[in-house]
Amino acid sequence: MLTSAIGRFRLLALAEAVSWAGLLIGMFFKYVVIGNEIGVKIFGPIHGVVFVAYVIAALLVRASLRWDARTTVLALVASIPPFGTVLFERWATRTGRLGADRRESTVPAP
Repeated sequence: MLTSAIGRFRLLALAEAVSWAGLLIGMFFKYVVIGNEIGVKIFGPIHGVVFVAYVIAALLVRASLRWDARTTVLALVASIPPFGTVLFERWATRTGRLGADRRESTVPAP
């Protein structure tokens, strides 16, 4: 999975969603339950790093798969709402914008 840019992109899409979940849980405990900031202090920086890594991975995959502007914008916008990266990754896989299906369709048959 980590041997290709596409595999790293898929992993980062999932990691970004998981870090969002951790940050949301931390915010819930900080503002609603007990006022403890430890969850936000832990997951805030983790989410920040994973967010930036996802954006970089999306731009690298865009170049290698020759995404159009619409797909690129969708990938980048998906990083903003919670769990949007997982939804984008599933949509991109289903529509052939990720994976072997799209590459095979751009290579002429011998």
